[in-house]
Amino acid sequence: MASPFLQVYYSPFSPFVRKVLVSAAELGIDVERLPSNAHPVTRDATIVTLNPLGQVPTALIGGTDGDVLYDSRVICEYLDHGHGKLFPAAGSARWQALREQALGDGMIGAALLMRYEQVIRPDGMRFGPWFDGQHEKILSAVAQFARWVPDFGTRVDIGTITVACALGYLDLRFPSEPWREYRELAVWYAAFAQRASMLGSQHPAP
Repeated sequence: MASPFLQVYYSPFSPFVRKVLVSAAELGIDVERLPSNAHPVTRDATIVTLNPLGQVPTALIGGTDGDVLYDSRVICEYLDHGHGKLFPAAGSARWQALREQALGDGMIGAALLMRYEQVIRPDGMRFGPWFDGQHEKILSAVAQFARWVPDFGTRVDIGTITVACALGYLDLRFPSEPWREYRELAVWYAAFAQRASMLGSQHPAP
């Protein structure tokens, strides 16, 4: 059975941290949010001693003398161990949920790269085709979510959680992105976003 308590190095704007927070809340696991100075260019020295990448989320299992886990995929699977609620055990349902997680994570990764290109890369060094290439990934991912959404139903698993966190991050950083033109996807997200786990992990206003 997963630990009933978790400490996670945290950034309020990280969609990968949010995925962990939502998963923990859905499982009834308390999370202590540890502050961090994680940055894509300058790593947090405290986190580096635990996770060589210096990234969030990095989780402490059993306190500072316990094990350390990273990244969000590993942490979420750890949390669900013994529960079997978020990760289907076997068969087509498992592969479906993992495939949805993979595409959701990939879309988040593309959105983060777009964001970094906008705000971290210095003026005069930004590369438009790179930005556009990442945006094309997002367009393709959203279109695929729209094809999959009839199968989402009322499922709450690692697949649908990741998709919801990906769309939430898109709203945060690229609010003009017209993904709600996919009406069924927009309706599904509007309902999912009202879950207590999603409301309790919302990104602050930028």
